[in-house]
Amino acid sequence: MKFIDEATIKVYAGDGGNGVATFRREKYEPMGGPNGGDGGKGGSVFVIADRNINTLVDYRYTRMFKAERGENGSGADCYGKGGDDMVLRVPVGTTISDKATGQLMVDLNTDGYKVMIAKGGNGGLGNIHFKTSTNRAPRQCTKGEPGEAYELYLELKVLADVGLLGMPNAGKSTFIRSVSAAKPKVADYPFTTLHPNLGVVRVDANRSFVIADVPGLIEGAAEGAGLGHQFLRHLQRTSLLLHLVDLAPFDEAIDPVQEAKAIVNELKKYDQSLFDKPRWLVLNKIDMLEDSAQKVADFVTAYGWQGPVFAISAISGGGCKELTYAIMDHIEQVRAQRELEASQPTVHID
Repeated sequence: MKFIDEATIKVYAGDGGNGVATFRREKYEPMGGPNGGDGGKGGSVFVIADRNINTLVDYRYTRMFKAERGENGSGADCYGKGGDDMVLRVPVGTTISDKATGQLMVDLNTDGYKVMIAKGGNGGLGNIHFKTSTNRAPRQCTKGEPGEAYELYLELKVLADVGLLGMPNAGKSTFIRSVSAAKPKVADYPFTTLHPNLGVVRVDANRSFVIADVPGLIEGAAEGAGLGHQFLRHLQRTSLLLHLVDLAPFDEAIDPVQEAKAIVNELKKYDQSLFDKPRWLVLNKIDMLEDSAQKVADFVTAYGWQGPVFAISAISGGGCKELTYAIMDHIEQVRAQRELEASQPTVHID
């Protein structure tokens, strides 16, 4: 299935049915009076997050969704039937914004979370509501209200604990294959990853985290070069970024230090909040170096890096186990902090 992470759709809630003005006409009831019923309520449009869906492809080709209109009222005090609601299912992690204003309407970040996105119109009133002591034969009735209509922008931001950064061919796909059951495409040429991949890393029987691999970045990505900038949104929910660097590039003219700095610059241009996330340096392909320890030390010195550093070989698995355990410890600390903050009572100061 093709991975689609954004779509623009139009939703129309159902209009309310019209009320009617009718009168009771029976053989022995010449003054039967009004008996026009109300119109039915129009159906509303709901959106629900479904963990069994992982792409917005259903909304790329079908762009218009209409809920059912309410039925008109009729005589004999009969009310019109309400229109059926429409429920749209989207992947967990989808945000929905008003296309016209750009305002965020809802963030569907929990499985089963359901929200009304467009409200159906109320039904019109029949003439039975306008009967008074002085107006015993009212001919007034009202039309149903129109349902709400919106043009919506849907954007999927995958839910992952850890995100991978790096130039094309840095070994991100190989790494995610090494530590999880995910099987992204791997080849000896750049740009093999064309869409995000998710992998569940199970450290032991009761501890696991989700890691996201996005297409590699290149210099100028923030201005639209390459593919990676299109998928950086999928790293916005992560709590940790792993910056993979190829210490043994196939082209000797490539400087790993300059490439690493270019990635960080593109990240800052794209989103300051992404740049500010905790970021670890992961130096890959040490199995291809004769003196890997010295190469790692030289790189860290030239780069001027002060944070955590891990040297691994993604293809052989060397150093990957230690890295995943360190990641798990960090994730658990983040989760514990979030739970603590959520448990704190909110204090209102008048």
